[in-house]
Amino acid sequence: MKIRILGCSAGIAAGLHTTSFLLDQTSLIDCGSGVGILNRDEMLKIEQVFLTHSHLDHSGFLPLLADAVGSRRHTPLKVHALESTITILKQNMFNFKLWPDYTALPTPESPFLVLNALTDQPIPLLGGWIGTLPVDHTVPGVAYQVHSQDASLVFSGDTTYCEEFWRALNNLPDLRHLIVETTFLNVQGDQAKNARHMTANLLARGLQLLKSDPIIYITHMEPGQQDATMLEVKNALSGRPVERLYQGQEIEF
Repeated sequence: MKIRILGCSAGIAAGLHTTSFLLDQTSLIDCGSGVGILNRDEMLKIEQVFLTHSHLDHSGFLPLLADAVGSRRHTPLKVHALESTITILKQNMFNFKLWPDYTALPTPESPFLVLNALTDQPIPLLGGWIGTLPVDHTVPGVAYQVHSQDASLVFSGDTTYCEEFWRALNNLPDLRHLIVETTFLNVQGDQAKNARHMTANLLARGLQLLKSDPIIYITHMEPGQQDATMLEVKNALSGRPVERLYQGQEIEF
C-alpha cells in the first residue's frame, strides 16, 4: 500500500494545506484543503473517504470534492465516519444553507455521496483493510489503522494524550509507521489542554507506554512553528528517531 500526503498542516499558509492523505489513489483519509492539489482525473478515482472527525481542517473539502466530481461519477462517493460525525455534517454542512445536501442530490436514490457510520469491524481495502482506534479530542473522533498484507500504519488524527490510544497500539504486532499529531509548543500547554491536542511533552508521555518501535512522523503542526515544534519533540523523545511529515511525501508499507 502507498499513502501520499496531500496536506498535513494544522492551518493554511503559502504552500501548506490541511490534513488529507491519499491511499492507493482510490481512498482519502480526511478531506482537508490538501485535496485541492489533486487534478480532476485524480479526484474521479477516489471511491471512499475516511474521516477522523468533523472539524473543517479535516472535512472542509468534502463538499467541494462532491461538487467537483459528483456529476461525472456513476456511483456515489462513500464517506465513512462516526455516527456522531455524520450527524454534525448533516446538521451543519450538507443542510442547503452552508452547502447543498449532496446526500440527497441530484436525487435521494442516486446522490453524489453517501454517509456510512463506522463500526468496530474493519473495512476491506484492496490488499488489506482499515480499522479504528480510540482518541480523545474536543469532538468525537478516531484514529485509523491501515493494514497491508504484512504491516500496519496508524494515523492518530487529532487527539491529546489518550492512554487508550497508546495501549491499543501495543496490540498491533505489525505496527510499522505511526503518524501522530503534535499541534502546540510546550509553552502552549493550557491551549493544548483546552483544544485537546498534543504537545511534545504529551507525546513523550504517550510514547513511554509504547512497546514497539515504529517509524514516527509528526503531523498537524501550526504554520510557522514547525521547526520549533520538531526541536521540542526531538528533545522530549531523548534520541528516539522521529521525522517530520511533509506534504508530497509517500509512504509505502
